[in-house]
Parts: sequence; C-alpha cells; structure tokens
Amino acid sequence: MTPEQMRDASLLELFSLEAEAQTQVLSAGLLALERNPTQADQLEACMRAAHSLKGAARIVGVDAGVSVAHVMEDCLVGAQEGRLLLRPEHIDALLQGTDLLMRIATPGDASIDAAVQTFLVQMAALLDPGAEPAPAVTPPPAPLPEPESRPESRPESQPVEPPSVDTEAEAEAAPVRAGKRIGEGGERVLRVTAERLNSLLDLSSKSLVETQRLKPYLATLQRLKRMHGQSIRALDGLKQQLESSGQSPEVQDALAQAQRLLGETQQILLQQASDLDEFGWQASQRAQLLYDTALACRMRPFADVLTGQSRMVRDLGRSLGKQVRLDIDGEKTQVDRDVLEKLEAPLTHLLRNAVDHGIESPERRLVAGKPLEGQIRLRASHQAGLLVLEISDDGGGVDLAHLRQSIVERQLSPAQTVAQMSEAELLTFLFLPGFSLRDRVTEVSGRGVGLDAVQHMVRQLRGSIELTQTSGQGSCFHLEVPLTLSVVRSLVVEVGAEAYAFPLAHIERTMELPADAIVQIEGRQHFWHEGRHIGLVSASQLLNRPPSQADGQSIKVVVIREREMLYGVAVERLIGERVLVVMPLDARLGKVQDISAGALLDDGAVVLIIDVEDLLRSVEKLLSTGRLERIERGQRSVREAARKRVLVVDDSLTVRELERKLLSNKGYDVAVAVDGMDGWNALRSEDFDLLITDIDMPRMDGIELVTLLRRDSRLQSLPVMVVSYKDREEDRRRGLDAGADYYLAKASFHDDALLDAVVELIGGAQG
Repeated sequence: MTPEQMRDASLLELFSLEAEAQTQVLSAGLLALERNPTQADQLEACMRAAHSLKGAARIVGVDAGVSVAHVMEDCLVGAQEGRLLLRPEHIDALLQGTDLLMRIATPGDASIDAAVQTFLVQMAALLDPGAEPAPAVTPPPAPLPEPESRPESRPESQPVEPPSVDTEAEAEAAPVRAGKRIGEGGERVLRVTAERLNSLLDLSSKSLVETQRLKPYLATLQRLKRMHGQSIRALDGLKQQLESSGQSPEVQDALAQAQRLLGETQQILLQQASDLDEFGWQASQRAQLLYDTALACRMRPFADVLTGQSRMVRDLGRSLGKQVRLDIDGEKTQVDRDVLEKLEAPLTHLLRNAVDHGIESPERRLVAGKPLEGQIRLRASHQAGLLVLEISDDGGGVDLAHLRQSIVERQLSPAQTVAQMSEAELLTFLFLPGFSLRDRVTEVSGRGVGLDAVQHMVRQLRGSIELTQTSGQGSCFHLEVPLTLSVVRSLVVEVGAEAYAFPLAHIERTMELPADAIVQIEGRQHFWHEGRHIGLVSASQLLNRPPSQADGQSIKVVVIREREMLYGVAVERLIGERVLVVMPLDARLGKVQDISAGALLDDGAVVLIIDVEDLLRSVEKLLSTGRLERIERGQRSVREAARKRVLVVDDSLTVRELERKLLSNKGYDVAVAVDGMDGWNALRSEDFDLLITDIDMPRMDGIELVTLLRRDSRLQSLPVMVVSYKDREEDRRRGLDAGADYYLAKASFHDDALLDAVVELIGGAQG
C-alpha cells in the first residue's frame, strides 16, 4: 500500500495493518516467555504490543479489541510485577487472545462477540481464580462497554486511566495514521506491487545496457582526436615548405587561418571528449547503482517466510501431547521474494513432519535420557549462489526396520533386495507418492501425500532435497534452492560463435584440459578429475551449433553437476562470470530443448541460459544412441559413429519392421515412430540423415509431417521419402508437392527399389 493509498484508507484498514504487525510481536514474545516466563525484555515487548493495540482499537472505535487487549495487558503487567507467574495455561490463553485480535481486525466474523465474551471469562478466571468471573469481567452482550467506563483491574496503587489521555497508545498509533510502516533498522516500509517491481528491475537492467553504448562514441572521439592532431602536424609541415619556397602572402594567410581553425576545433574536441568520458563514467555508475538497488528490492530476509511457524510448531506439539520448540538460525539471509513464496508450503510440511514423526512422546524421551522438550532447528545460509536450508530434530530418527517392512508390504521391492539396501537407498522410498509409515490416518499425517509433494515443489524451484538420519538422535532434511529465480549468477561461454550461460549453482569447476589428457574408455571420451573418470562431451553438438576449429593443444572444459550426474562440457571460450537478469522465453515457443531462459549481456548481446538438468538428459540420450561426437586433438569434431541414421514413420508394425530390417542389414542406423506426431517429436529431439514416412496415419498424417518439416529452419533440408500403398499419380503429386524428395509405392518392397532410393538420396550407410 502506497502512502497515497494509506491516506485514503479507512481507519479500520489502518487498524488491521497495526494488528498484523503487533500480533506478530505478541506471538514471538509469548513463545519465548513459555520457555522463560520471567524474561523481562519479552514481557515488556508483549505488554507494549498489547497496550498499543488497545490504544489503536480505542481510536478506531473497535470496543471488542479494546477489551481483549486490555485484559491481556493486565495479565502481562501482573507477570512483570511478580504478582503472577506465567504458566502454560496463561500462554495458551494469551495466544488465543492474539488470534482473537487478528479476527477482530478482520471484519466479517459474525461469531466474534461470543468468542470475545468467552475469552474475557477465561482470562478473568486465570487472573483471579477465587473470584466470580462473569459479573466482574464479562461485558454486556451488546454493545461492548467502553473500557474507560469500568474500573481497571490493576493494583490499587495505580490510577485509573483517563478516557482520552492514552498518550503512549496515541504515539504508537501515530505512524499508522500517518501512512508509515516501520521495518528493520527503523526504515519506512512501503508496499509495492510485484508488477511495478518487475518493471523497475527490467528498466534498470536496460538502462545499464544502454550506458555501455557510450563507449563506442567515446572511442570514435578519441580516434578523431588522433586524426586531428595528425592533420595539424601535416599542415605545419606544409606551411614550412611553402615559406621556404617563397609562396605569396595570400597563400600563407590562408594556411595560417586553417591552422587557427584546426586549433580551435582541437580544443572543442578535447573538451567534448573529456565531458563525454566524465558523463559516461557517471552514467554507468548511476545505472549500476540503480540496477543494484532495484535488484535488492526483490530480496527479502528469510524471516519473512517464518511468520507463524514457531507458533504452529508449538501448537501442533501441544495437540499431540509433546513439548516442542523451534530454533531458527539465519533469519536475515536474503532471498528472492518469489522463492520465499514458493518455500512456505514445503517448509510448513517439513516442520509438521518433524513434530509428528520426528519428536518422540515425553515418556519415550525420558526413557532415552533426553530433555522433555524436543528441539527442531531450522538453519538458512548462502552457499555458492544457493539458499541452503537444514531442518533437523533431536527425535528418534527413522525406524529403518519399520521402513523395510513397509516397503515389502506395499510390494515396492522384494524382501531380499530390501534387506541389502543401504540407508540412503531406503530413505528415498519416503519420497514416493502415497508412501507413509503411519498405519492409520490422523489429522496430521498418514495419507501418504507428504514428502513427494515437498520434493515436487522443491524441484519446481530448480532445487534438491535430501534426508539423512541417525537412529535415536534425529533426522535432517537438507534443501538447496536458488536464492532468486529472476537473477542468476552464471558463467558465460562461447559455443559456435554464440554466447551461452551456465548457472554457477550447477558448475563444479572450470579447467583447461590438455589434449593428451583425454582417454577413450568403452568408446567414450573421459578425463581424470579428483580421482574419478568424468565423461567429456562437446557443447557444439549438444546445442546444435557448428563445431569450431580447435587449433590449440588444450580444451576449455566446464564441469557441470546435477545431483549425482557429472560431465565435462567442452566449449570454445570462457568469457567470464556475470550476474544476469532472467528474461523468460516467449510462452509460444514451448519448452526449448536444453535452454531455460534468456538474458542480456552488458553490451546488449543476447545470451541463452542453459537448463543443466535438461542438458544432461540430452547427454544421456546421445550416449544411449552411440552418437556422441568425439573431440579431436587440434581438429574439427567428427562423429565417432559414422553410420547414417534413418527415421521410419509408419503406423503398421509389419511395414515398420520390414523397412527397419532391410535398412539395418545394409548398415544403416534405423529408428522408428508409430505415427506422424511421434515422428515429429523424434525429428525435433534427434538428428537424422533421412526420413521415410507413410501417408495415412493417425494423429498426424505424412503430408502434415512433411509440411511441418519443410517449415522448420533446422530440418527443411532433410531428405524425405514417402512410402505409400497409393500408387496413383495424384497421390504421388500430393506427396511431392508437400516437399518429399522421393515417392515409392509399398508394392516395390519385393525388390531393391527401397534400398536403391535410399542410396540415391543419402548414399551408403557409412558416411
């Protein structure tokens, strides 16, 4: 909400904002007081929050809020003065009052009056167990009484508050009325829409790029300065020659005038070059500062996602008969707001899981020699461009024997195999859909829709999750997600004379590999890295770029990792590390293979950001087909497997197999597709030397397939043969008009017509 919107907002809307902030203070303070009921600073903070809410509620005329906040303040003042020791039932009631205040600040709850009366009766009984609660504290049903009209329940030594002189509350509420919210470090906090923030970031990044365009103008001015100086020197030489040869005074005057003009223009050039240089430097500095500031606006402290989590852990523990507390480290760790929003659901589930499954009952903890109160620890930190989260508990860990039994009972794996599984392998079953260790369904767990959903959400953030445990000592979930989805720290490389970016989070290291360090193992190229063989692949083949001439005796390699997969990717040049603003690709393009997004470099050049997980799948596909290119020493990349590849598309199993056998027996590498749609997907994901297709097929016929192929810039030159039962001239003409290079009737299979046509189109099987 902007300051203008706040000035136009109603008092009730402003009270709602105040209640939201102060109830967070109350919740955090009360949870701390539950562990240490005499903690003076927390008592003071909670008392002042209740006092401020009472004053704010009085100002806006919310009588129910005044009554609830007033009795909460009485309880906290009593604890401050030592007349009352806060017990769990007091904390429960005060937390209930905190929730009630938020309900009061949110209009539309029809049952609020009854809830307020019940709460006031409950608090009266807690504050004075021997008194008759209802007459003393409970207000009439409607309307609620003005707090000023009844005696305060403070000690007699304290005067009754005057009706209109609540100066502290007025002071506390003043910032709300003035349209201000106070954040960390006492700074004003304003609400800005995500759309405007994204627009600001986009404009700031473009302004940063635009300032770089001044550099060529400055370089041109410097060149003009040099040329101007050369012109002046040449004119001086000419004048000396003319003077020695006795030229007329008119010529000498003309030369002198030309010298004066050149001298004046030289001064202008010097001044303009100096001014442009200064302007360019200042503009780039300001643009960089603007960009950095806009970028920082997207980042929020990790604590923003933790609102209410400590309370949730405490309340859930009490509902299960357990004492549990949540300790948080790294609350100020900066994370992108979009990532924070997507983390809330998985974090909530993992914390609930820790309370329900991790922490044991008090009886079992006593037997194990542990404190009655269980501890869950949430740590947040930065590491190599990632947000690293650890959710650990000091519970009993995972019952591996029970887990093995559950795996066998659900027939997920044979008992003999399960018995030989390692602990890490067993724990992966907990992430399967529908898997649960609970024998019966409760309100908290047992439905088997937990950890698999968490894993899915984490992977949507391009992150990973791992579970470890120590029997009898607890479990730990380790999460790694990017700090931001809008900005990515990347290594920019050159492949096929184009720029590509590898996210740093997926890079193990970069290296310059000597050509003689490449070894051949089982027909594939590898190199040694930290005691293990790493597969080596060519980036030009993966990204469909023309291979470059490798003139040197070394190869630039980027070692990338995705979970346990590790490969070296050979590139032409390492340009350097950059912080890139992610620009999503047009949705009409769909999923572009191996590419996740785009970005702009400092000079305005476009760079494509690699989807590492997708890229590694492409590597696996190339390995499985035996088509991985070999990186030669000082020569162009060539195919290790030189056999020509043919794609056969036909909905008839008999015809497909006949064509496949005919071509395979002649040495061709043959792939098959069951219809036009299947064939189109294969053509877009793999490389072929020839397409052989039928015409009449479901989903997409051969004519549609050939038409799509001829419109595709990458595939339009691929030779195409149409094979059909239809041998009429109009059918032949229709196929050729669509773009086929050859039309063959299926009746010709009995002779060598098919093989002759293939040889005519692409030559023999060996390239």
